Amino acid sequence: MHDYKNLLEWAYHWEKNAPDRRYLTQPMGGSVKNVKTWTFAEALGEARRMATYLKSLDFPEKSNIALCSKNCAYWLLADLAIWMAGHVSVPLFPVLTAETTEYILTHSESKLLFVGKLDPIWGKMQKAVPEDLPKIAFPLAPQNDHPSWDDIVQQNEPLLQPVDRSADELATIIYTSGSTGKPKGAMIGFGAMCQAAAGLSKVISSSADDRMFSYLPLAHALERWLIESHSLYGGIQVFFAESLDTFVQDLQRARPTLFVSVPRLWLKFQIGVYAKLPPAKFNRLMKIPIVRSLVKKKILRGLGLDQVRYAGSGSAPIPKELIEWYLNLGVELLEAYGMSENFCYSHTTRPGQIRAGFVGTPYHDVTCRLSAEGEIQVQSPANMMGYYKMPEESKAAFSADGFLRTGDCGEVDEKGRLRITGRIKERFKTSKGEYVAPAPIENLIVNHPRVEMCCVCGSGYPQPYALLQLTDEAMELIESGGKARVEEELIAHLAQVNSQVQTYERIQFFSVVWETWLPENGFLTPTLKIKRNKLEETFRQYNEEWYEQKTPIIYCGSIDNRTPSGSYRI
Repeated sequence: MHDYKNLLEWAYHWEKNAPDRRYLTQPMGGSVKNVKTWTFAEALGEARRMATYLKSLDFPEKSNIALCSKNCAYWLLADLAIWMAGHVSVPLFPVLTAETTEYILTHSESKLLFVGKLDPIWGKMQKAVPEDLPKIAFPLAPQNDHPSWDDIVQQNEPLLQPVDRSADELATIIYTSGSTGKPKGAMIGFGAMCQAAAGLSKVISSSADDRMFSYLPLAHALERWLIESHSLYGGIQVFFAESLDTFVQDLQRARPTLFVSVPRLWLKFQIGVYAKLPPAKFNRLMKIPIVRSLVKKKILRGLGLDQVRYAGSGSAPIPKELIEWYLNLGVELLEAYGMSENFCYSHTTRPGQIRAGFVGTPYHDVTCRLSAEGEIQVQSPANMMGYYKMPEESKAAFSADGFLRTGDCGEVDEKGRLRITGRIKERFKTSKGEYVAPAPIENLIVNHPRVEMCCVCGSGYPQPYALLQLTDEAMELIESGGKARVEEELIAHLAQVNSQVQTYERIQFFSVVWETWLPENGFLTPTLKIKRNKLEETFRQYNEEWYEQKTPIIYCGSIDNRTPSGSYRI
């Protein structure tokens, strides 16, 4: 294998050795059939021309250049151009508050902003963008008067001698989602990105014949590693999604061989199947040998997943029952674990080694240990260089001998598989003096078809309670007269959860929150993790009243505040 030191050199490799191989496929709007494709030669050609323009702006060497866009081909091309021109990319999630947008652009001292495919929330976000900050618009960007990508590409010659980038040089600053405060910029080097891609490719035996589908946020480390880095390393074709409305059709176009998602989307797929084939009928058909094979093929083909040979799940635990359901369809969901701070290159489950609730074993070149207090500490070739302009936080993030301190608690089984048991800082004490770790209890609670998300609270009270965000389907049932049915199911689920935890961990009640938790209102991070502090602060005022009610199900707010939440963003 070639010993390239960064992803740019891999990109040049494919440009030279497989110029006509298709690399990117991008829906361009207006029609499902309206797509644009790039070969490696075409993709690198556009990136080189944009790099020429960026160099003409005479920014200081290694300047930070920001990217704000939903996933699209232009995102990857812009990143390549930034690197070719000798600069550092700073991705912004396409769904941020104006305050966070301003903070990242200011803190990173970004010299320019690429503006891409964005939701209407961009109207609020752009108010935080300095007017004098230069901007470049992708073809899919909202209406604007910025210089356009296409015009710049047409007006400039390709940069034939891009800046050489060393392995230990800073490639990108990935700002964490800020679930507990201000986002911190994890500095990821070129070598780290390349080694993480190589390690992933080795584990899943990827090749240029594979296909991937990009829809999880490219601003997050997971998609940067899985899609961008991996595709450049392996010369793998990448397809993008247009919108939620066309998601399944876009997935059917791609028919990916490698597909990774979050548990909530795997659950959505199951719910979609059950909407057409009720559970009782599904289970009956799956017991008939000849019919079983036909049903499996039809379901997977309908989802666009009939060619998947490697399926992954991450970001949250996935219920054992859901793993078994997909196994029954012939899809093995392999859980994994990683952080922005190690570019998601930490642990993964190998085929045939699934254990529900565990995230697998370390990659071959990763070392993991547990501290005396049970903290997971990781030494990975993809560990960050530190947090941008935060020397004290950078020092605190590592042990004296260079292991990343994840802040997660865990345990390891006899086969070396890791289980995440919660965050050290999330533990709280009840009025009885017992410490409660909310994450394991939340994992039990969300393992129910009516529950979308939850947050276990109750610091200083005799027993904890749980804030619930119900699924859209559950809300529709309540609105159509099925409230009693939903309550009955939730009460039974509450009893089931309490039978699996310690006495002091038993949940006293579920509080159903009508208001949808979204990044836009600050209840979720851009990667759809709950902001525990925000939720606790918002609903703490009701605690005394709720505990006094002594009922298992409580409602908070007005159902009018509910909007369809979705489970992923495109």
